[in-house]
Amino acid sequence: MTWSPENTIEIVGCHAEGEVGDVIVSGVEAPPGKTIWEQAQWIARDEGLRNFVLNEPRGGVFRHVNLLVPAIDPKAATGWIIMEPADTPPMSGSNSMCVATVLLKEGIVPMSEPRTQFYLEAPGGLVAISARCREGQVESITTTNVRSFADRLDASLEVEGLGTLSVDTAYGGDTFVVVDAGALGFALEPDEARQICEVGIRITAAANEQLGFVHPENPGINGISFCLMAGPTERVGDRWESSNAVVIRPGKIDRSPTGTGLSARLAIAHARGVMGVGDELLVRSVIGSTFLGRIESADKNSGMISVRPSVTGRAWITDRRFLTLDERDPFAAGYRMSDTWPALS
Repeated sequence: MTWSPENTIEIVGCHAEGEVGDVIVSGVEAPPGKTIWEQAQWIARDEGLRNFVLNEPRGGVFRHVNLLVPAIDPKAATGWIIMEPADTPPMSGSNSMCVATVLLKEGIVPMSEPRTQFYLEAPGGLVAISARCREGQVESITTTNVRSFADRLDASLEVEGLGTLSVDTAYGGDTFVVVDAGALGFALEPDEARQICEVGIRITAAANEQLGFVHPENPGINGISFCLMAGPTERVGDRWESSNAVVIRPGKIDRSPTGTGLSARLAIAHARGVMGVGDELLVRSVIGSTFLGRIESADKNSGMISVRPSVTGRAWITDRRFLTLDERDPFAAGYRMSDTWPALS
């Protein structure tokens, strides 16, 4: 066991451009596994820790929680496991920013100004962190992500009630089905959030049934996790700009612009010949926060062309709390109610 009810779990609250990514800094040991990927899969199967920190009354569908674990790769300052409401993903851009910010502000990784550079080991691989720091504060985080690539371009997808859609699928540290928001009638405004979620969950389910996905180097990464609804992309000065909304299971919108989703979009743009090495894409979320993506390099591995994207954003610490369990509590594992935790259809 990585945690027992007798333990007190210390959590530093954080969010990156609006998306909550809290960090467990003490009270939980690393789970079994020879790799961070294996450890993440153990967490996903066991569910004890996930339920305790994510379910009500301690958590909620809006919350992600990150577990720090010792790195396996000697290059990395630490490893970490991402626990999202219904997934334990290979990588997360917003969560990497939260983890990096907490590590620096807590003194776990020494801060150097004006730049602190180090590596983090995600379940999906090693990512490079470059933190811009000033007067003891973390001003921004740039995460150079894992290799990202387009899987299918202009694929036909049948969705009941929506007809035939033209979609792309891609991997940007996690898997996405990408669809034109305008074709679905969405302007990507906050008051559309519930409808976007309902449609996005249906599109993701249809994409898994009809298109599927298997990572060529890690068959454990299979299936399509998220639907990304993309707004129009325009050239503004020396970069591209757009907006998007990413629907996360079981049915919530990422408040941030989604780092892995932005990486997937960069990979798709590169596959189409629209963007090359050095090109940048600024993406706005539904709440107006932004991430800046850049194609750092491109290469060919496993028979496909991939890009190494970087994503820059900001994260802020919000609180510190300690989770405990009264042995008399009948709701030790917490609970989920459909009024706040949507039920997958």
